[in-house]
Amino acid sequence: MKRENKTFDELQVGDTAELRRVCTADDLFVFATASGNHNPMHLPGYDLDNDGRKDEVTAPAMWVGSLISAVLGNILPGAGTLYRSQTLDFHARAKAGDDLVVRVRLSQKRPDGTVVFATTVHREEPVELLLSGEAVVAAPQVKLTYEEQDIPGLLVQRHRHFDALVARAEPLAPLTVAVVAPEEPNSLGGALLAARHTLITPILVGSRAKIEAAAKECGESLDGVEILDVADHTAASNMAVDLVADGRAGAVMKGHLHTDELLRAVLRKERGLRTGRRLTHIFVMDVPGLPHPLLVTDAAINIQPDLVTKIDIVQNAIDLAISLGIAQPKVGVLSAVETVNPQIASSVDAALLSKMAERGQIVGGMVDGPLAMDNAIDIAAARTKGIVSPVAGRAEVLVVPNLDAGNMLAKQLTYVSHAEGAGLVMGAKVPIILTSRADSAQARLASCAVAAIHQARIAGEAEARDA
Repeated sequence: MKRENKTFDELQVGDTAELRRVCTADDLFVFATASGNHNPMHLPGYDLDNDGRKDEVTAPAMWVGSLISAVLGNILPGAGTLYRSQTLDFHARAKAGDDLVVRVRLSQKRPDGTVVFATTVHREEPVELLLSGEAVVAAPQVKLTYEEQDIPGLLVQRHRHFDALVARAEPLAPLTVAVVAPEEPNSLGGALLAARHTLITPILVGSRAKIEAAAKECGESLDGVEILDVADHTAASNMAVDLVADGRAGAVMKGHLHTDELLRAVLRKERGLRTGRRLTHIFVMDVPGLPHPLLVTDAAINIQPDLVTKIDIVQNAIDLAISLGIAQPKVGVLSAVETVNPQIASSVDAALLSKMAERGQIVGGMVDGPLAMDNAIDIAAARTKGIVSPVAGRAEVLVVPNLDAGNMLAKQLTYVSHAEGAGLVMGAKVPIILTSRADSAQARLASCAVAAIHQARIAGEAEARDA
């Protein structure tokens, strides 16, 4: 957009300009980051007036005031304007979602080259004065006509898909979860955080002394939480699986122990949790900028899966995606190429999985492959390659060739694209919540939400069949 400023000589008393702006939740995150003001009154997700609503977000008054500078610096007088002073009187509060109108009116020209503007900010609907004041600025002395700068965009590292999953899981009956060896602050804190959000009812299985020490370290209370004192990790894993076998728990959660110790108990022949389907790991990734969660599988269990294992990998991912609200998941089976090359085994497997889905051997989703990463998730890349498919460019599930590729992809999304990943193992009788010591509290919370939502769907379908 071409812009032109007004110099001091061109300005006339009575000149006016206005700017319209919608206040969004992302604006408030950006302002909190830039200003350092993290007052929860101004951030989504808090219910500070205890009315049960978390969507009534009050915009910081200084963010509203800062909009005046956008009119002065961009429109009137425009480029070259420098502030001398600004008064602000706040009459009402803006909230996320409000349509705001920012106006300035030139009221005085001074001999020293400064000018005075009356400034206001109104809410458009319902009409209400939010702010009034007076700005004194040094007006431009040099005439400038210029193209408005294409400044770099900002990526708000906000995980709205996980927020939605947690909100969806909170009204459900809490899922009773056997938490194995939550003997350090991260694993214990994640379970207790999920309990506070009413996602789970934890049964802590491990060394009582270590669990209590971890609770003290992270300032958590264990009041009302059941603890089964088992010092040995193998014994703790077996006891957690026994709780599921006995009907006391509906999921298992990994704490501070090795994954293989837990899975040995899950896969034992007596009182294990086998179903006849392979255990497979699924990351549910919340990637900023993507309009949907992205499922990546298998990144943690099956090292070099053969075709038979990949069938279960795909089917487990489809089942979980359906639980998360994706009616017909679009599954992209990844390879280095998007055409079948007999020299690249993953491309052959991908083509076979796609055909098996067409023939009903894999059900519930649309499966296509081989697809390279670009044309699996980017519609423009798919069109450039001439790929015509309901999956290409729109994949909601990515099936990787092996564990190396899956682990690298998930960690690239996490550390380069600022994604959060919830981890779940499918294929057992109940979900297995698999978290890492490096996981954030948000990732642990989302993992519990995903497990609770999936298990609620499975339970609901079982009740419907029994009825």
